[in-house]
Amino acid sequence: MKRIGFLSFGHHQAVRGSLARTPRDALLQTVELAVAAEELGVDGAYVRVHHFARQFASPFPLLAAMAARTSRIELGTGVIDMRYENPLYMAEEAAITDLISNGRLQLGISRGSPETAQRGYENFGYAPADGQTDADVAREHTSVFRAAIIGAGVATPNPQMSAGTALLPIQPQAPGLSERIWWGSGTRATAKWVGEQGMNLMSSTLLTEDTGVPFGDLQAEQIAIYREAWAAAGHTGTPRVSVSRSILPLVTEEDRAYFGRPGSRESEDQVGYLDGGLARFGKSYVGEPDQIVAQLATDAAVQAADTVLVTIPNQLGVAYNARLLESIVTHVAPGLGWR
Repeated sequence: MKRIGFLSFGHHQAVRGSLARTPRDALLQTVELAVAAEELGVDGAYVRVHHFARQFASPFPLLAAMAARTSRIELGTGVIDMRYENPLYMAEEAAITDLISNGRLQLGISRGSPETAQRGYENFGYAPADGQTDADVAREHTSVFRAAIIGAGVATPNPQMSAGTALLPIQPQAPGLSERIWWGSGTRATAKWVGEQGMNLMSSTLLTEDTGVPFGDLQAEQIAIYREAWAAAGHTGTPRVSVSRSILPLVTEEDRAYFGRPGSRESEDQVGYLDGGLARFGKSYVGEPDQIVAQLATDAAVQAADTVLVTIPNQLGVAYNARLLESIVTHVAPGLGWR
């Protein structure tokens, strides 16, 4: 059974046609869309995290608000840039949010992606030490965070207030949260590391490497390497894998007006330079539902993953995006044998 979720970048800007003109608009509409998505039977509501941009930034207040208004749908991030995070404070916020949601938090984290600010994480106080890279900072923060959420002691107790001598863990603790941590991977090498670390794998519409094969095939190779590394490391349980896709079935005249024009969305993979190297960007799936079903059936990574996150045009508002998700659940998912 395939899980289907939506992924919102939370774009907001006072431009013509946008229904998310302010940060408040984007935040409140995402809460409402999570409610609508749950009613439709969608499995997940995920938010992207960017800093120094007109998008979502600190996600936990938003996720907590979504949790308070829903009861079943998974709530997650795709992804939090760990270069920016105080890992102990984040562990507290993540635990609180997970408790409010009753164990529905699926937390995607990573080194992050190219961003608006140049070395923006240094403005948050996290500059790499001599000999370190920013990726080292992200992985170091992640190690501290993961230890904290399983109850590792981190602080020396005050003898005037505690009879014990054991190091104090962060509070509160959220049982099971450690099993719901995902790492956003852009390369096969990173996917192998994620499997070794025992985290779930999250892969988006961008890979920061290119071998000349179609995006879905390269991503499927990444997934296979991840699962092999997980098994070789001796981790128990079944790891989860998500991939993101832009899926826009043309069902209504409104759909066709927005996305039916030739060239309105990339119909083929795109290859370009990013961070000094080649990168491959996945295509958009736009067309009649039966056409999309046929195309997704040949996408090796979509077939290999257990979760598909659909990127949504959040500036078109709650009503449109709820109809978009309904079209995917009604007209696309059944044709692929998804739940």
